[in-house]
Amino acid sequence: MADPVSGFPAPSIVQDQPAPAAAPAPEDPRVALRRDRLLAALTLTAGFGLVVGLPFALKAGAEFFMPTAVALVVSVALIPLLEWIEARRVPPPIAALFCVLLFLVAANIALAAIVVPAIDFFQLLPTRIDRIQKNLEPLLDLYSNLERYANRTLQRLATSNVRQSPTAAVAPPSSILELAATSAPAVIIQVLYAVLVTFFFLSGWTRIRQRLITNRESFGGAMATARVIQQVVDDVSSYLGTITAINIVLGLVTAGALHLLGMPFPLMWGGIVALFNYIPYFGPVIAALLVAIGGLMTFRDVGTAMAAPAIMYGLHLIEANVVTPLVVGHRLTINPVLILVSLSFWGWVWGTVGALLAVPLLIIIQTILKGAGKPDIAGFLFEHGTLVRQPQNGVRTSEKSDAAVVDSPAPVA
Repeated sequence: MADPVSGFPAPSIVQDQPAPAAAPAPEDPRVALRRDRLLAALTLTAGFGLVVGLPFALKAGAEFFMPTAVALVVSVALIPLLEWIEARRVPPPIAALFCVLLFLVAANIALAAIVVPAIDFFQLLPTRIDRIQKNLEPLLDLYSNLERYANRTLQRLATSNVRQSPTAAVAPPSSILELAATSAPAVIIQVLYAVLVTFFFLSGWTRIRQRLITNRESFGGAMATARVIQQVVDDVSSYLGTITAINIVLGLVTAGALHLLGMPFPLMWGGIVALFNYIPYFGPVIAALLVAIGGLMTFRDVGTAMAAPAIMYGLHLIEANVVTPLVVGHRLTINPVLILVSLSFWGWVWGTVGALLAVPLLIIIQTILKGAGKPDIAGFLFEHGTLVRQPQNGVRTSEKSDAAVVDSPAPVA
């Protein structure tokens, strides 16, 4: 528009506008790299400390952790039965009480079938030492020289002057009642604690599962949580149910075979075989050794005595290589190395109970890690700036992530 006085175009009015905010300065890649390395080092140190300290904590606190783990495994295995009962409109506390009572009755029947005859049978062990020695006479003759050498060594050690440190005399229990009064309460408390944890866990299972699922912030997280929970329940209950059925059949077949051979208390030996068959690899070997001792105590010739463990182990090989793969299939196939590591770890931490819980705990941990994502230790170490190497030119660089952070010339404008 022209100015009415001068006739020239009027200057446009420019309003005061705020200047655009300056872009934040990019972070120095070297600073970010140092921070990432520091955080990675702290994470590795904390993880290493947890891995090293956790086994000792579990072993030192076995009075608490062991019954808790037993209750957890038993509860997860009983969840399908609990859900089946609750589907019949039975209140959750009554359904949980029924599941716990059913498990206790089954466990007591199994233990009574094994423990009571075992006490009567192994009380005969002192009177059968001569028979065992006669059966093992060829083997004893083979190691007689070693025995004499060991006796001479022990005599020399016994006759030498050894300064003994003063020790406090501890009086042994004078009766079974005194022994029960000093040792049994701890076991009773642990069993009672495990039973109560199992009952309250089962009675509140529906609420616990709903809370775990509905507390997620996204629909995908809720679905992933529900999927992991269901997979843990399915895998553990399926494994324990299938293995229990297989072990019962194996124990009954072994009891029948040993009965035809003439072994006393065949149901006891079948129960021992079924119980130890829960422990992969090592359990059948221990059961075979116990059956061998029973055979040596029972029969007068070594051939018949060794036939009992041979029959038992032959049946176990058929079960382990034919029946179990055919029934279980490949859905619950576990890496044998992981099974051995789990057996050695939980056996060292909690003894026989830990060995019995090794595979169920491995299934639970494996299923949770599979749903949450397994940590990539190798990638964490070698691909994200955690470890550095010293090349021949003397410049420190990391493996992969540092490649983008190496000093490179600025792009030409």
